[in-house]
Amino acid sequence: MAEIEIVEVGARDGLQNESVLFSTAQKLELIRRAIDAGVRRIEVASFVSPKLVPQMADADAVSAGLVKRDDVIYIGLVLNKRGALRAIEAGLGELGAVCAASDGFAIRNQGQTSDESLAMCCEVVRLARQEGRRAQITISTAFGCPFDGEVDPQRVVDMAKRAAASGPVEVALADTIGVAAPRDVADLVTRVKTAIAPLPVRVHFHNTRNTGLANVWAAVSAGAATVDASLGGLGGCPFAPRATGNVPTEDVVYMLERSGYHTGLDLNRVIEAEEWLASNMGRELPGMVSRAGNFPGAIARR
Repeated sequence: MAEIEIVEVGARDGLQNESVLFSTAQKLELIRRAIDAGVRRIEVASFVSPKLVPQMADADAVSAGLVKRDDVIYIGLVLNKRGALRAIEAGLGELGAVCAASDGFAIRNQGQTSDESLAMCCEVVRLARQEGRRAQITISTAFGCPFDGEVDPQRVVDMAKRAAASGPVEVALADTIGVAAPRDVADLVTRVKTAIAPLPVRVHFHNTRNTGLANVWAAVSAGAATVDASLGGLGGCPFAPRATGNVPTEDVVYMLERSGYHTGLDLNRVIEAEEWLASNMGRELPGMVSRAGNFPGAIARR
């Protein structure tokens, strides 16, 4: 049975755009529940300016409260060297550096051009490796930019090659605003996978236009090894207008497991974690499987 790794991003990408501020204790509980459901790689915080992303103001406190486990990798998102140094000081085992395929988004999100953001990512990888940490690079707006429009796939392939040369554990393609369609995804994942082999490709999709799950399927079919997902489909980017939530963890797990892939997650426990999250958010979340329940052996909702 083929294995697909799930990276849970709910505690970071899921919460970062929410007006309801979660406490440090709530975030740690969310992380604990995700781990109990089988997640072994999880984004726990982003090390960015609290003025720009208030939800992440307690990144250091969250990191300090994590239960140390040899079988779990905690990831801190960073957008510059300062953030990388904070994540290293906080003791996180993996740094997630982000660049943008378009100047419009890179300038608004990171205050630098696309090329400058990639150079920063490569520097973060080298810094992490010097400190004995893992690092990965995500290329955001890989399928389209809210400000510049279409993004040339060859631009993304070229960036992926440069990113891979710096020594990350993987390169990720992110559909930051949810504009990709399955054919776009299959084509780009195939091209990038070929260009950076044997380095694995990770994917990150938002469900803005209801193509998220289809895009996950296209990516996995094209050889992506890892999929980002967020409990309940929570999420959004403060710097991407009208970008909605991530693909829901429970929906992705259900689809992949029913299709013969092994994710290592217990879907019933994932659903329970989503229900806890929805209760604490005070609203129903976008994910579908949590509403319907698992099959067979569906669990009852509260």
